[in-house]
Amino acid sequence: MDNSQTDWKLHGIRIIRANELDTNTPQTPGMTRAAAITHAAAGAQKLWAGTVVVQPDARTGAHHHGELETVLYIIRGRARFRWGEKLEYVEEAGPGDFIYVPPFVPHQEINARRDQPVEAVVVRSGQEPVVVNLDIESPEPQSVGDLFHPPAGR
Repeated sequence: MDNSQTDWKLHGIRIIRANELDTNTPQTPGMTRAAAITHAAAGAQKLWAGTVVVQPDARTGAHHHGELETVLYIIRGRARFRWGEKLEYVEEAGPGDFIYVPPFVPHQEINARRDQPVEAVVVRSGQEPVVVNLDIESPEPQSVGDLFHPPAGR
């Protein structure tokens, strides 16, 4: 596109307002995703960005995002991440921390706090909304407040 003929009003910066986020995107139990930067919303070609919220004392199911690379930036709360074939590796992240998730890595997000949601920004390397939910038992101890994986008999 020749810059001298570009209509920058139509093809320039796009601002997606907080009330315009799209929750019609693949979800993982225990986590709410909302899309912000997509091809439809902003004209993005190679990136997808949005928000994720994990409720207090909750955890997602195990999943991966196919060949996509993912970056998370923690805004609020304390997130625990498990990853690996049996979710055997674990680390925590807090406000201001960045997390990189390589392609095809089985992982799980856990809210490490009982009193506050984890809020994060997520950016992926492609437009396809790839979420592959996996049947991997989590080694994470179940808690009384875990609404997504209640203890047996409850």
